Amino acid sequence: MPSALPEGTSAPADGSLPAVAVAEIDGAGRAELGFYVHVPFCRVRCGYCDFNTYTADELGDLPGASRATYADAVVAEVRQARRVLGERDLPVQTVFFGGGTPTLLPAEDLTRVVAAIRDEFGLVADAEVTTEANPDSVDPASLERLRAGGINRISLGMQSAVPHVLEVLDRTHDPARVPQAVRWAREAGFEQLSLDLIYGTPGESAADWQVSLDAALACEPDHLSAYALIVEEGTALARRIRRGELPGGQGPDDDDQADKYLATDAALEAAGLRWYEVSNWARDDASACRHNLQYWTGAHWWGAGPGAHSHVGGVRWWNVRHPAAYAARIGAGASPAQAREVLDQETRRVERVLLETRLRAGLPVAVLDDAGRAALGPLVERGLVESDALVGDRVVLTLTGRLLADAVVRDLLS
Repeated sequence: MPSALPEGTSAPADGSLPAVAVAEIDGAGRAELGFYVHVPFCRVRCGYCDFNTYTADELGDLPGASRATYADAVVAEVRQARRVLGERDLPVQTVFFGGGTPTLLPAEDLTRVVAAIRDEFGLVADAEVTTEANPDSVDPASLERLRAGGINRISLGMQSAVPHVLEVLDRTHDPARVPQAVRWAREAGFEQLSLDLIYGTPGESAADWQVSLDAALACEPDHLSAYALIVEEGTALARRIRRGELPGGQGPDDDDQADKYLATDAALEAAGLRWYEVSNWARDDASACRHNLQYWTGAHWWGAGPGAHSHVGGVRWWNVRHPAAYAARIGAGASPAQAREVLDQETRRVERVLLETRLRAGLPVAVLDDAGRAALGPLVERGLVESDALVGDRVVLTLTGRLLADAVVRDLLS
């Protein structure tokens, strides 16, 4: 979760939802829910990372910030979520452990959280339960325990297969560990396996990126995410670039990243992975990340853990950031929410344009206002949007449009 939180308005100490959110949930009939569980612990903080994460040295001996008691606090928040949402039938469709490095916790802690969610809400029969992991944070025994405890999807943070690129990113794993971890996960029975890559790191050549693509595809993942490196202000990487310490003496180059994106799409399509979101490819519909699709389509999800965001019934809230402050609130029986906002219809419409335009399924043209519909013709003429949009169907980006997705969205919202 990003470290910077919006201001919002104060959230009630008991976490209760406003009437408008309750009415939306009740009006949906049998609404389904997702759970995001943020695990903020890292062995080493990567220089490019702007997420709400902490190393053991940063946390020290602060009360409530212990990894040993973290799962207890999250389980307590799951039970709090049940109290807030009442006895409504809200079966959980997806659970996603993100971080940080969730697998720095014992496998039993993660699966205990899954059990609490199942006990309080119920899991749908084919629930997708994912954990992120670093290649060097799992072994055969831990993977077997994760799988036995109900986690059926794993996302490994590969990032690159080239040592000097990993060094710039402050990633500490040996590239050879990735195929080993993949093999262990398959042997443990994981039905779905995803790899994460980052392109555009300073000093990464086109040949380096091709090495990473080839290595990732050799692992035969069901899903692959490839993200352009973004240098966030305040990170160690931003400071190193500013001091001219990295190869080339500058940050990512837009043209270089565009070329690498095109190479990625060509390689993944040839290997049988098809894009379903601008930065994500899957072997088939069953391999797409259903949890992230909930985010992109405005579904309901509860975010547990410090700094985690939630969205239920058109209300978005976010928890206090620091693990100690989070644990203190949970321990006192209070909501960990720092603040919240009630989204009006126009804000929700704008967010649909921002997010659904990035999907292969596309954005329904009916979501656009008059100015947005007027922008479709020029976008089709420029080859950024498929021509079907002009007959009132859906806005779907072309390959070139994916490269310029932010610009397309700006035009649709201008």
